[in-house]
Amino acid sequence: MVITPRSETEFKFINDLLKKLGITTSTMTAEELEDIGLSKMLKAVDKTKKVSRETILLKLKS
Repeated sequence: MVITPRSETEFKFINDLLKKLGITTSTMTAEELEDIGLSKMLKAVDKTKKVSRETILLKLKS
């Protein structure tokens, strides 16, 4: 579960509540959140179609 609090006060409240419930928490960086998003996108990609190396290189160059 990813929770994004709107303020430091809200962060502290949620963190304290989860601790009282015995739920472990960890704070993630923006880069870690981006990695999760990219991972989810990669899982959703249609892997049945083949693309040539030349097409990929052309896309990378543009």
